[in-house]
Amino acid sequence: MNPKLCAELNDGHHIPVLGFGTYAPEEVPKCVITEATKIAIDAGFHHIDAAYMYQNEEEVGLAIRDKIADGTVKREDIFYTSKLPSTCHRPDLVRVCLEKSLKKLQLDYVDLYLIHFPVPMKPDNNLNPTVENGKLLFDTVDLRDTWEAMEKCKDAGLAKSIGVSNFNRRLLEMILNKPGLKYKPVCNQVECHPYLNQSKLLDYCKSKDIVLVAYGALGTQRYKNWVDENAPYLLEDPILGAMAEKHKKTPALISLRYLLQRGIVVIAKSFNEKRIKENMKVFEFQLPEEDMAVIDSLNKNYRYSTAKITSAHPDYPYSDEY
Repeated sequence: MNPKLCAELNDGHHIPVLGFGTYAPEEVPKCVITEATKIAIDAGFHHIDAAYMYQNEEEVGLAIRDKIADGTVKREDIFYTSKLPSTCHRPDLVRVCLEKSLKKLQLDYVDLYLIHFPVPMKPDNNLNPTVENGKLLFDTVDLRDTWEAMEKCKDAGLAKSIGVSNFNRRLLEMILNKPGLKYKPVCNQVECHPYLNQSKLLDYCKSKDIVLVAYGALGTQRYKNWVDENAPYLLEDPILGAMAEKHKKTPALISLRYLLQRGIVVIAKSFNEKRIKENMKVFEFQLPEEDMAVIDSLNKNYRYSTAKITSAHPDYPYSDEY
């Protein structure tokens, strides 16, 4: 990994600041995920972001192993992130779930293991268990107990670093103030883009030496179970378009560059070969301060990822609001 393109984590490990996202809806053939991940590694992506919940770790693992086998990279060159699903928050299930991911991947360890959502759900083969009336089946698990089990995974060498995802300030403080805390979360992965710039949460995380990692950085995923079909298209924003024209870059690159310059680690997701390679060009230019200020003004506190599920399930307790 190029140290110049990495951020230091509070446990001494380093995370590449640009990552490749592997989530895909069910209709995307699994073989596409394998090929896209290979293309990403060939293009220079060494940070691969995945999750047990995505149900494609076999395919992602195959791509990584193939690229190791053909000499493109070594295992230590790859920074692999997986995530604990909400149905495995009970402490006795945390290591079991991580070991399932490692078996699918055929890897000995993950570089980063995250609590995917701060919403415990009843253990079930269905990753989003519901009852007959459509209500989600929540569980009563103290996230501090889940965190202790995550710490044990780090001690066992199954995960080099541990962190959280979709946590707000209150939940982060609950972990940080836990009696007997052994390891702080190294990062908090949340939705973040010019329409949701997370400035307050970013400042808080920086003050605690926690790296903010952005998913949904291009704001365009139209996943039917998560995103309102009437949601605005970030990359069609006229201000971003004008700025892209000014710098002779795409709106996507402007959005990615904006986040990187704020000290945010960014997950970029595309299965299109041209766009995958194009996203690596984010390191070829800088945005001046006046452009950064203009993009700051685009913030609407607009969430693509949870707007639909929270309206469909009013009892859903998740919010990463500051």
